[in-house]
Amino acid sequence: MSVERIIGYEFKDKSLLELALTHASTATGKTYERLEFLGDRVLGMAVADTLYNKFPEEPEGDLARRLSALVQGETLAQIAREYALGDFIQLSEAERNSGGADNDHILADIVEAILGALYLDADYKTCQKVVSHLWGDRFYEMTQPPQHPKTRVQEWVQSKALGLPSYEIVGQSGPDHAPVFEVRLSVDGYDSVTARGRSRQEAEKKAANRFMKDKG
Repeated sequence: MSVERIIGYEFKDKSLLELALTHASTATGKTYERLEFLGDRVLGMAVADTLYNKFPEEPEGDLARRLSALVQGETLAQIAREYALGDFIQLSEAERNSGGADNDHILADIVEAILGALYLDADYKTCQKVVSHLWGDRFYEMTQPPQHPKTRVQEWVQSKALGLPSYEIVGQSGPDHAPVFEVRLSVDGYDSVTARGRSRQEAEKKAANRFMKDKG
């Protein structure tokens, strides 16, 4: 099985696909980072376009919550694992030995980089078809728009008559164009939790999810 077989498209320019699978750790001077930047925008448009047509009666806020859930890094990493895309990533030996081929952030980046390469080699409509194929039933699994995890935390602390939850950035790593944020969520009387994400919003969402999961 190849990446082309997985996505159902044969690249005219094979070097674009090769670049989309090349991590900076290879130290070859080539990296998927620019393609990942482009693919992030293509993905957002493709998912928004699909949601707009599949849920014609939903207001903007509900569509936005669906969009957020479908393009978050955790979802992209799940999709990459389902199709074993980690097997195709070009990594340095040290990065591979440290688990890079199964790293959530790298897997999410690869999905976006492939979409960026696909956009350049084909067109937007082809990208939309591939997104529809890879995401599959995820567009329909949520019968109702998901409630934002931070809203769930807010309602939970209010039900306990606790002070407002606090979100604080405690770390940042990665290149300037693709930073990774670490956020700490604190609630009075409970252990704080931390989470990492490719944006402050994603890290806060993950921290909120982790807090609620710990609370059962």
